[in-house]
Amino acid sequence: MSQQRFMRRGITKIFWLKEVCAESKAPTRKELCAPNATELTEAISDVEGWALTNEAIETPDMASTFTSSIPGEDKAEDSSFTFYEDKVSDDVEQLLPKGAKGWVVFLRKGDIPGSKSVDVFPVQVASRSAQYSTGNEAAKFQVSYTITEPPALDVAVPPAATKPKPLPVPSHDSDEDDGSVDVTLVAAAATVTTHDED
Repeated sequence: MSQQRFMRRGITKIFWLKEVCAESKAPTRKELCAPNATELTEAISDVEGWALTNEAIETPDMASTFTSSIPGEDKAEDSSFTFYEDKVSDDVEQLLPKGAKGWVVFLRKGDIPGSKSVDVFPVQVASRSAQYSTGNEAAKFQVSYTITEPPALDVAVPPAATKPKPLPVPSHDSDEDDGSVDVTLVAAAATVTTHDED
C-alpha cells in the first residue's frame, strides 16, 4: 500500500467550538468560523490523551487453557492540552475557565474539504493550572478535560465557504459599439378632450 506520510505538527488543526449540531455531531463550515470557533493550534505546546479505548472483558472457559475476551466498556482517556502562557493577553484563560463546556475538534489532516479526518470531542474543562519551572523554557499552563459523551470520529471536513460572485461592471471606457442598447423612459402627458353631443 502506497502512503503519503506526514507529521502532525504544521498539518493538524485544533479548534474549540461553543456549539456543534446535536444531530450530526459534525461541525458545519459556519460552526468552524468565528465567533463560534477559536483555533488553538498555535498556542498548544503539548497534547495528551484524546483517544477512545475499550476495556475488554475476559471470558475463560473449561474447554481451553486460552483466556478469550470480548469487547467491554468504551472509555475516553484523560485528556489535556499544555498551552504557552501569553505575558500580555489572557484570551485562552478566559476562553477555557474551569467548568466550561464545548467541543474540541481535531482536523487531523488539515482543512481539506471532504476528507474524513475530523474528530469531535464533547468536553468540559476539569481544571486549569499554571506550570512553574526554574528551567530555561517558556511559561506554560495545562488545561485538563473530561469527555462527557461519545466522540464523533472520522467525520468529513465541511465544504469550503463559497464567496458570492460580484455583478459585472459595465465599462464606459470604449467608444466601440458593444451591441448593448440603452433604453430611456420618457414620461408622456396625455390630453383628454370631451365633446358634448348636440
